[in-house]
Amino acid sequence: MPQSNGTRVMAQPFPFSALVGQDEMRRAILIAAVDPQIGGVLVFGDRGTGKSTAVRALAALLPRMAVVEGCRYGCDPADQPRLCADCRGRQAQGALPVRAAPVPVVDLPLGASEDRVVGALDLERALSHGEKAFEPGLLARANRGFLYVDEVNLLEDHLVDLLIDVAASGENVVERDGLSVRHPARFVLVGSGNPEEGELRPQLLDRFGLCVEVRTATELAARIEVVRRRDAYERDPEGFCAGWAEADSALRESILAARGRLRGLEVGDALLEQAARLCLALGTDGVRAELALMRASRAWAAFEGAEAVTEVHLKAVATAVLRHRLRRNVLDDAGSTTRVERAMAEQFG
Repeated sequence: MPQSNGTRVMAQPFPFSALVGQDEMRRAILIAAVDPQIGGVLVFGDRGTGKSTAVRALAALLPRMAVVEGCRYGCDPADQPRLCADCRGRQAQGALPVRAAPVPVVDLPLGASEDRVVGALDLERALSHGEKAFEPGLLARANRGFLYVDEVNLLEDHLVDLLIDVAASGENVVERDGLSVRHPARFVLVGSGNPEEGELRPQLLDRFGLCVEVRTATELAARIEVVRRRDAYERDPEGFCAGWAEADSALRESILAARGRLRGLEVGDALLEQAARLCLALGTDGVRAELALMRASRAWAAFEGAEAVTEVHLKAVATAVLRHRLRRNVLDDAGSTTRVERAMAEQFG
């Protein structure tokens, strides 16, 4: 169970490598792990299809990161422009101490108060010492990690507005109770939900780089394997995870290697033209779709160890990048996935 501060703490989360099926969801999560600039992952689908399990598994899969020792926001010592005010002050006095820390995966509950999300006055210190001090919220804990919102389509409007602002700026600004605090808050937003229970506000929907759909397995063998693995995990979590440790370790090394290759991979003009033509055919707004296509294609090529980004990589990510960016078409009652696949077939054959 998650702690009250929202950070997932599980001794033995279900291994990512042991997930059965749901290839598009697993690909999207791996892409976001390789390149957090993708903009987040939205997972819509049926209940009981492994949406939250995959996010929990992510925590154990990700490589540890370097953070400034004692920093409440987990600042990256190598990213000087984005150091918080405390770290900049400490740096002026000498080298910053560094430690390795797990990448945070933080829950944002639907009923969370604004103070809990953005942070607020530390009442204990105010009452006991008469000091005005800032108590960081969930956005601070999620910095450089993943912020997970289950049933994101049911999130209250004031929290949606907060997420949109912070996602756009990469900073959380708190001006209240006599406090004036600004701290880094860069995270990959992961949301899951059931579209039958309500739609997501367009402003937030547009912030997600990838949107995947998950469905209950229809193949008999796949359903049996899901039940078999889940039962084995619940009966002996440590033993089950030990059996998948090598596979998860290999995935972790692949993520690290992909991050190293990412900078050296270029998306050629011909592929950019194909991406733009596809977006034009679908009538997407702005150029966020093309940017997301470029970044996702490059990240997937890096993960696969390719020497160049090709049409194969573009086609592999296009549906997840574009399905949530389409305008409603009263003359076309086909679903967004079908419309994207149809446009891809017309362009790529």
